[in-house]
Amino acid sequence: MSFEELKEVFVDTLNCDADKVTMAASLTEDLQADSLDAVELNMAFEEKFGVTIADEDLGTLKTVGDIFNYLAARAA
Repeated sequence: MSFEELKEVFVDTLNCDADKVTMAASLTEDLQADSLDAVELNMAFEEKFGVTIADEDLGTLKTVGDIFNYLAARAA
């Protein structure tokens, strides 16, 4: 999984500008994601990468970088 692949999932799922999707981007502040978006993103991660974020971990991931590191560690 590359950052570009992850970025594509964010852009497609959230319909956001690709320039806003950076490792430091806040899910709620920069990308305006809400809890429904989080569920949709998680389904997209499972479909694209075969990995999901556990419900208990979902609320602890605040940035795109947090999600990238979480998924990368579990996709290996």
